[in-house]
Amino acid sequence: MPPITALLHTKNDALRVGRALETLFPCSEILIVDHHSTDGTLRVAHEYGARILLADRQQAGEHYIQQASHDWLLCLLPSESLSEGLQASLFEWSSWPASQVAGTYAFSVREQVGANWRNLSPPQTRLVPSSWTNWNGALPAQHSSSQPLEGELLRVAFP
Repeated sequence: MPPITALLHTKNDALRVGRALETLFPCSEILIVDHHSTDGTLRVAHEYGARILLADRQQAGEHYIQQASHDWLLCLLPSESLSEGLQASLFEWSSWPASQVAGTYAFSVREQVGANWRNLSPPQTRLVPSSWTNWNGALPAQHSSSQPLEGELLRVAFP
């Protein structure tokens, strides 16, 4: 059963990060890398039991990944949350035997656009081993062979 560390980068996300954090039931650890927030982001993160690292411009991105307690990272934006279907898929995934858990995993993303929702394509690589070296900023770079998991990441436009 591979435990998961949720990894989020924040900066002044107090109005939205709580929604993301309250959906991370499948994760054993929440790791927040905060980029000098001046609002209540850190207070909200503490309320959800997150471990907080303050971003340092002199540290490479790998430094924060190495701080994760677990071998699997679930990466998301503070404006995203896990649907119930994705939570269920992650709980199921975490019960797989270690011999079946390999590679990277992708999720469908539904994004709020005004009063409507649109599906982004293709599914985005978001669950990766901590040894993953291909990053696009705070998120894993897209990998064409990522295995899709059922459920969706929900990205909201407004708090």
